[in-house]
Amino acid sequence: MTNSTPTTTAPSDWLIEIAARDPGRLFLETADGRRQSYAEMAALTARIAAALRARGVQTGDRVLVQVEKSPHAVALYLACLQIGAVLAPLNTAYTSAELEYFLQDADPKLAVLRPQDAAGAAPLAAIATLDAHGGGSLLEGGNEGPDEARADGRAISRPPENIPASALAALLYTSGTTGRSKGAMLTRANLASNALTLAQAWRFTASDVLLHALPIFHAHGLFVAINTVLASGAAMLFLPKFDAAEALRLLPRVTVMMGVPTFYTRLLQQPGLSPEHVKNVRLFISGSAPLLAQTHREFQARAGHAILERYGMSETLMNTSNPYDGERVPGSVGPALPGVELRITDPETGKPLQECDAVGMIEVRGPNVFRGYWRMPEKTAAEFRPDGYFITGDLGRIDERGYVHIVGRGKDLIITGGYNVYPIEIENAIDALPEVMESAVIGAPHPDLGEGVAAVVVPAPGATLDEAAIRASLAERLASFKLPKRIVFASELPRNAMGKVQKSALREQYADLFGAGRSDPIAAPPCAAEGAK
Repeated sequence: MTNSTPTTTAPSDWLIEIAARDPGRLFLETADGRRQSYAEMAALTARIAAALRARGVQTGDRVLVQVEKSPHAVALYLACLQIGAVLAPLNTAYTSAELEYFLQDADPKLAVLRPQDAAGAAPLAAIATLDAHGGGSLLEGGNEGPDEARADGRAISRPPENIPASALAALLYTSGTTGRSKGAMLTRANLASNALTLAQAWRFTASDVLLHALPIFHAHGLFVAINTVLASGAAMLFLPKFDAAEALRLLPRVTVMMGVPTFYTRLLQQPGLSPEHVKNVRLFISGSAPLLAQTHREFQARAGHAILERYGMSETLMNTSNPYDGERVPGSVGPALPGVELRITDPETGKPLQECDAVGMIEVRGPNVFRGYWRMPEKTAAEFRPDGYFITGDLGRIDERGYVHIVGRGKDLIITGGYNVYPIEIENAIDALPEVMESAVIGAPHPDLGEGVAAVVVPAPGATLDEAAIRASLAERLASFKLPKRIVFASELPRNAMGKVQKSALREQYADLFGAGRSDPIAAPPCAAEGAK
């Protein structure tokens, strides 16, 4: 922070504190050069908070949001925190059919949508609109009220009541193995504790400038990036999306970049990347998908920086991080963060595995771990151990230094370009086509996306299938990031003696489908038994 560390329970309070103390401090600058101070963001946040109240939104109500990335969208998130509403951000790629499910499940008091989507939305909630430039119906009518803040920072309102740290702050929807998305319930304490931990672990200060090119419907761009900036009083260059040439142009102006592996593979394609060009950058961070060891090494050779890889998920925010000071190991996500307990257990019995480098299920416990799944008590109970550890579904090992290595993912989750995709949803859509007998969807190594979605399809007897036609049909039902990049046809799927499709065999068979191949696994060093705390 500029003068002190934050002590309050939500990032919206940190915004108010900095705006009151240093109103002119830069908060963000957009791609077209518009600059917004902390006080101006606080004023906009207060105005949107008043607009939400005017529409009947109260503490605990859900506000479902599917809008373009913009400063107004950031203010909408902070306004929800300020009045104690629960933000449910959605990927802008979701179709109207997918949106209807979320409207039913979240049961929001208000849905804030892009103007072009509002007319086709199911009439399941009150609707307001917000476009990329701050236009739309959300702020129509003024909404000045007692919460209006002056741009000089001297009349910024406080929340109307003392909202406890344990109160729900967000629903982050994650895909489910049955195709039903689950709402991960994150509290104000989850958001605040993780941001403070990351700001300290990554040495953020008020002098930092973050290159922010991530989407803000995702934990990475919304909570990791923006909350860490607010926890330290830093600034950010706020881009609508990632463009490698534009990012390279702006890197001399920033001190930190957060990205997914795709960002770094694309930067490596830029001829201007060099140690001299990025000499002002002190830290490159990668997450949301596995970073290939090869990408780590190539980037270090080209840019002179070892990328800091970390590990988290929607349900827990960040769990581990390679060290700021110390070795950043390619292929590892580093030790557990301070305050986070992490252990490896037998996937079948749940018994902790004490042997170093033993591969098993990763389980975590700490102030970052979510409350449970929205309106799914049985699922919540099944995913937590009696002693409070959350079963992540990821397989990993811990080496002799306490560094965590992710070696696989349970339930066949695919992470493509930083987005989670569960095969069952795509398989259900493919299998519904009359020409298809069955299908299996896998993730295959992709040089740009980390993993590419691939479908292996068995045609029905006598049917003639076309890859382009299947993709066109799926595009009407699924978000673009879920669409298979490749569809291959087979006479049958490999099965074990019990008739279960062997996706591991398919992943091996199609490992070079996108021409990426799998990097050689890093040999595990010999070590004594040791856990990570």
